[in-house]
Amino acid sequence: MVGKIPQVFIDELLARIDIVEVIDGRLPLKKAGKEYKACCPFHEERTPSFTVSPDKQFYHCFGCGAHGTAIGFLMDHEHMEFREAVENLALRTGLEIPTDAPEPEVKQKSVDLLTIVAEADQYFRYQLRKHPHSDSAIHYLKARGVSGEIAAEFGLGYAPEGWHNLMHALGSEENRRRLLAAAGLLIKKDDGSFYDRFRNRIIFPIHDSRGRVAGFGGRVLGDDEPKYLNSPETPIFHKGAELYGLFKARGAVKEQQLAVVVEGYMDVVSLAQFGVHNAVATLGTATTRAHLERLFRYCSEVIFCFDGDRAGRDAAWRALETTLAVLRDGRQVGFLFLPEGHDPDSLVRAEGEAGFNERLRGATPLPDYLLRHLSDQVDLTRLDGRARLVERAKPLINQIPPGALRELLLDRLAELARMQRPALADLAADPAPLPANARRQAAPANQPPMRKSLVRVALALLLQHPRLARIAGDVDALRALESVPGIDLLAQVVHTVTEHPGLSTAALMERFRGTAHAVHLEKLSVWDHMIPEDHVETEFRATLGRLQAQLQNQQTQVLLEKSRNGPLSDQEKAELRELLARGRT
Repeated sequence: MVGKIPQVFIDELLARIDIVEVIDGRLPLKKAGKEYKACCPFHEERTPSFTVSPDKQFYHCFGCGAHGTAIGFLMDHEHMEFREAVENLALRTGLEIPTDAPEPEVKQKSVDLLTIVAEADQYFRYQLRKHPHSDSAIHYLKARGVSGEIAAEFGLGYAPEGWHNLMHALGSEENRRRLLAAAGLLIKKDDGSFYDRFRNRIIFPIHDSRGRVAGFGGRVLGDDEPKYLNSPETPIFHKGAELYGLFKARGAVKEQQLAVVVEGYMDVVSLAQFGVHNAVATLGTATTRAHLERLFRYCSEVIFCFDGDRAGRDAAWRALETTLAVLRDGRQVGFLFLPEGHDPDSLVRAEGEAGFNERLRGATPLPDYLLRHLSDQVDLTRLDGRARLVERAKPLINQIPPGALRELLLDRLAELARMQRPALADLAADPAPLPANARRQAAPANQPPMRKSLVRVALALLLQHPRLARIAGDVDALRALESVPGIDLLAQVVHTVTEHPGLSTAALMERFRGTAHAVHLEKLSVWDHMIPEDHVETEFRATLGRLQAQLQNQQTQVLLEKSRNGPLSDQEKAELRELLARGRT
């Protein structure tokens, strides 16, 4: 039986995922101020009313009322079940879904692993500077032309030769050795003892999207194998989601609207030293869809830079196949095949920044590479050769989302196959529209607006700005307002955010999924309360203050009513005097 997904995992998943990226991969979004807009996929409209908020990690359509988190979007748009949607997002981030684990345990493990990895990063850096046998590492870096400044900039380190250096430095206790093993830094033998994973290697720290060191790559200095060794998959490190150098390169990638994907860590370092700061590298794996989606969040063009040999061309074709599904109008992909005997490192040293960038400008566009590669495998002078070209191209072109690029590719394919364009119409067929009963119906125009009440305003502000929970004060006392609907729910939401600080609107809403309050909270989470952004804290304080005043008035009336029917106790008299005094202030 599949266990329940811990809520803390949902929190972490929604904190790592970007809803703009998730939706943008299925529905082209356009920037509109602080948010993104598009025509709603859940009802027919010509003017965009579908908005996506990066701050709240929430989407909302003002036309039909559709709204939700990244999980909810996949459930509504892709017709996924809850677990399927969570698995889809987890795959994008490289997270492994735990089940039935206590929330604090899951969260604390990630914190502990990140802490021990950060300690290891400092250890490796120190060894490069101070270890008595680091000369071999320094000599290697100098021979590759890496300056001390660029080595420090990329945080390069050194793992000394020997089986237990890191373990003795950081693993003095059993629990720390277990943490180092869980982080992929130690390997456990059959007898229960441990030894260092990285030995006699140049160390390259790998940063996650938040800039935290999550894993390492190591380049051997001797003749050992493998030449390059990476951290294994761990709870905090996932090769299919991370790119070496991206955290550092993201500014240059965004400024130039171009990301260059190379194969090695040293390529990234050398290119940066020669002024090419927009290069990243995969971590010994093929390029994944998650890699591409991350890159296209920063830029509109990606160029793959591969060796010109057979291995490089095979790698390029695998990258092309992965890329097709994320292509859409406005995104460009190219392929640069290097001269024989060169890699990006050697080429930039031979030709400099200007020469390398000139080669990038001459990269082969994906459509040209796709059709050229397929055409080279058939005989276009024969009818059956051209038929084979169409048959091979069909499944590939069908992966490209509908748009101008797919249409132009089909036009070119028709020319190569010497066919009439209409004969290829089946290749361009758009996905079948959602059935009518799967689409959301627009809300009636005469639907009455939601009535403002103090609790609704407080809840709406809190749901849309969870940080307000820190100034909520003692909301439990307000539970005494039994005649005020929703007061218990307000207290419950405040407690939820207080116990789990840092929740976004999306994560907070997911905590109430499936409860009796879910529908009501969903409406409030997108309710236009007409309170300006810079006044929400003041209004939240004032709203809670008015509820407190209601409570004081209720308590005063209870005591006054009791005094009319008999004497009050000394404690009750003191309480009444205090309440009356507060009422006069």
